[in-house]
Amino acid sequence: MLLYLIQGLTLGFSAGVSPGPLQAYFLSQTLKHGWKRTLPAAFAPLISDGPIILLVLWVLTQTPDWLRQGLQIAGGVFILYLAWGAFQTFRRPPEALTPDPAQGNRSLREATVMNLLNPNPYIFWSTILGPILIAGWQEAPTVGMSFILGFYVAMISIFMGFIALFGTARQLGPQVTKGLSGVSALALLGFGVYQIGAGVLLW
Repeated sequence: MLLYLIQGLTLGFSAGVSPGPLQAYFLSQTLKHGWKRTLPAAFAPLISDGPIILLVLWVLTQTPDWLRQGLQIAGGVFILYLAWGAFQTFRRPPEALTPDPAQGNRSLREATVMNLLNPNPYIFWSTILGPILIAGWQEAPTVGMSFILGFYVAMISIFMGFIALFGTARQLGPQVTKGLSGVSALALLGFGVYQIGAGVLLW
């Protein structure tokens, strides 16, 4: 069991620190609404990965090309939508940004949709995580669960750390916040264009 727990922690840490659109989204939302209202978004994989795991492990033996391509394009379009929101934040003066009490739930929903439309979790679960989980589950369900526990504890902890770090940047002043908002908008734009381009080329 300990071996599978360590594997889960290691892979979860790797997934958490790998740059991607989710981290850019965390930065954008934290600068706009603060770390407390963005923190729920760190738990998005717990919601989105359930259907992904079922799809990959129980329905698909390998993620079909058409699904990967469609997800790539749809995810890119959604990321461009988020990039537009980040750009609108960049254009507004910092004093015009007012906290929205309902933003915590909205951040969680948006991060969940982003993860569902991202082909990477499907590929990751079908090629790396899925086989390890199945092997552990065949030894004992508790062994498989220890792998899942380690993976999500590590990844979500990293995500929460990122959000807290971005929250400290928000305290450095309006000009720093404005500059970082621009960076997050550009990062989301880049990820969105890349995903759409990759999906079209694979079609």
